[in-house]
Amino acid sequence: MNDELVIRTAEIDDLATIGFLAQQIWPGTYGSILPAEQLQYMMDLIYSPDSLQQQMTRHKHVFLLAELDEEPVGFASYSSLKEAGVYKLHKLYVHPKTQGKGIGKTLVDFIIDQLPTPEATTLRLNVNRHNKARQFYEKLGFLVTKEEDIDIGHDYYMNDYVMEKKL
Repeated sequence: MNDELVIRTAEIDDLATIGFLAQQIWPGTYGSILPAEQLQYMMDLIYSPDSLQQQMTRHKHVFLLAELDEEPVGFASYSSLKEAGVYKLHKLYVHPKTQGKGIGKTLVDFIIDQLPTPEATTLRLNVNRHNKARQFYEKLGFLVTKEEDIDIGHDYYMNDYVMEKKL
């Protein structure tokens, strides 16, 4: 990459930027996978200002912003789980115009570097079973451990693979 990529921890004031990025990224990522009504429902459920603030403050998710030449182009979030040594990658999204530049991999590497060693043993994530991101995660060393159908309300389900990378 010739451009300057900066990964930084997001603050409360950055949540509007994360929500804006999600609005730009999600339709292209999920538009062919989910019905439009479910896509909008999930955007409202997960990326409303209140929801993002709860994720950061109440649920203790660490949010990261990826900025390329000072322009926000991606984000991620992660947290510890109650299961000893296991951390969850909740979100990892890169704007389509900058995909393929190594930003997603850099975000995952940054997260792994932030986890406490040797306590952290596993990084876990969920990915939609029809999302091509599964192959991206496999290239990074994640393996599918199971399938999961998560009821998110209004008769909508997230049909996911659970993937894990041993650290």
